[in-house]
Amino acid sequence: MEQSIEQTTEVLLCLSPGEAADLKEGINFLRNKKTGKDFILYKSKNRVRACKNVCKHQGGLFIKDIEDLDGRSVRCTKHNWRLDVSTMKYVNPPGSFCQDELVVEMDEENGLLLLELNPPNPWDSEPRSPEHLAFGEVQITYLTHACMDLKLGDKRMVFDPWLTGPAFARGWWLLHEPPSDWLERLCQADLIYISHMHSDHLSYPTLKELAGRRPDIPIYVGNTERPVFWNLNQSGVQLTNINIVPFGIWQQVDKNLRFMILMDGVHPEMDTCIIVEYKGHKILNTVDCTRPNGGRLPEKVALMMSDFAGGASGFPMTFSGGKFTEEWKAQFIKAERKKLLNYKARLVKDLQPRIYCPFAGYFVESHPSDKYIKETNIKNDPNELNNLIKKNSDVVTWTPRPGATLDLSRMLKDPTDSKGIIEPPEGTKIYKDSWDFEPYLNILNAAVGDEIFLHSSWIKEYFTWAGFKDYNLVVRMIETDEDFSPFPGGYDYLVDFLDLSFPKERPSREHPYEEIRSRVDVIRHVVKNGLLWDDLYIGFQTRLQRSPDIYHHLFWNHFQIKLPLTPPNWRSFLMHCG
Repeated sequence: MEQSIEQTTEVLLCLSPGEAADLKEGINFLRNKKTGKDFILYKSKNRVRACKNVCKHQGGLFIKDIEDLDGRSVRCTKHNWRLDVSTMKYVNPPGSFCQDELVVEMDEENGLLLLELNPPNPWDSEPRSPEHLAFGEVQITYLTHACMDLKLGDKRMVFDPWLTGPAFARGWWLLHEPPSDWLERLCQADLIYISHMHSDHLSYPTLKELAGRRPDIPIYVGNTERPVFWNLNQSGVQLTNINIVPFGIWQQVDKNLRFMILMDGVHPEMDTCIIVEYKGHKILNTVDCTRPNGGRLPEKVALMMSDFAGGASGFPMTFSGGKFTEEWKAQFIKAERKKLLNYKARLVKDLQPRIYCPFAGYFVESHPSDKYIKETNIKNDPNELNNLIKKNSDVVTWTPRPGATLDLSRMLKDPTDSKGIIEPPEGTKIYKDSWDFEPYLNILNAAVGDEIFLHSSWIKEYFTWAGFKDYNLVVRMIETDEDFSPFPGGYDYLVDFLDLSFPKERPSREHPYEEIRSRVDVIRHVVKNGLLWDDLYIGFQTRLQRSPDIYHHLFWNHFQIKLPLTPPNWRSFLMHCG
């Protein structure tokens, strides 16, 4: 039996911000001067693709193809094989190979990294041929958002249970009404997979309910740079059986069932996806990954599921000033949603799963104070995506409804089988029409009057703890009420991140500037508990202006991903204040 090794990444080439900016549209030939290795990079408006400059046939070097009028192909110097770098497919001879693609990642200063995953296709280790499945042997039940309940023989596995409460502080609420037996279903699971730390996947309100009944349930997460459960102790949720597994290695559950967690190529520090295999039949769940496994994924799986909706960002809805007019926002959102829809349809066409299911996008900004976001943040329609997929391929699609169950064996044998998908009983409530806001808003509001905020020195204490400095950016932080007007008696202050000072006025030197208005209950809850700023940004709890209109990746990446793992020591702070 082949020995599995943990999947790793190797940096093959680094481009400085200047070198990255100088890349031309189309084909770029590059060399790592230290190693002497050559690469090809293809730049289009929507993406950048890259590969080693080595022909798959007999290792020849590619050069510019002078016969290619479209500027997409390169020609091998050995046998004139031609590669279309925009698709990474060989066009001469046609239908022969696909070029192994490298992961292209932007670094913290807008440079580019070319990365190689090793092994690139770890699911090919210890391959298994599909075996016969009896009707009912593999069933997938949709619960809500990104949560699926999988029956796999005599085992049950659940993905990403968010079934009660909000996500991202108070910004996201469940669109669908979960089945009434959701807690029983969780308690009966043999294992739970949680893809990443975002609270629409790692839902502490849901896990608190589960831990009250079954604290030792086995939960599996990937070995991400920032631990998925980094905040478990602070949460107060008592879970005792969390398992961190390496990337790219099959985890054997029983003789028929195994799973493999893979990293995201764009956000390897936090995002993961999963392949579940039962009797040789693969289920691929790419969750929220931007480039799951660097874009290399198994083809012709039995079932594929992925996100589809868009709208999981504060940009551009929470921005104002300059170009951010309502008309510009509406046009941008429409274009971005269409781009995402086309990307997902193209991905499904390329991978050719037998069945595809759009999920992980069923949330709503239902709190009355977020009416503007709800009306502005238009999301993709899963049926529109499925119709687009059906136009371009023979893939069977499934738009899930809470409590609906797909029988994999029946659907693989005959997609028209009336028993292949069992819909919830007639009269079942599909969409939520009320949400229990009060308990969760009370938790946030409790931070507003905390003793910490009686002392203005909390500002220096907090940002010193956060550890972000030596960066030319000045931020004005304004605490606000529900309508983003200044909160009476709230704080309004400047932070200069070049020297981590807190000036009364903006410095005279040239500097980028951002103004961040934050609802006082959420910002103080985040500060008090040392939480990541996703609750503010992805949760739509801020309003932002910036000059010039530049995204400061280093700043936002730090406060959204890289804050310390333990909260500020406020007890010590208050003792010193006293």
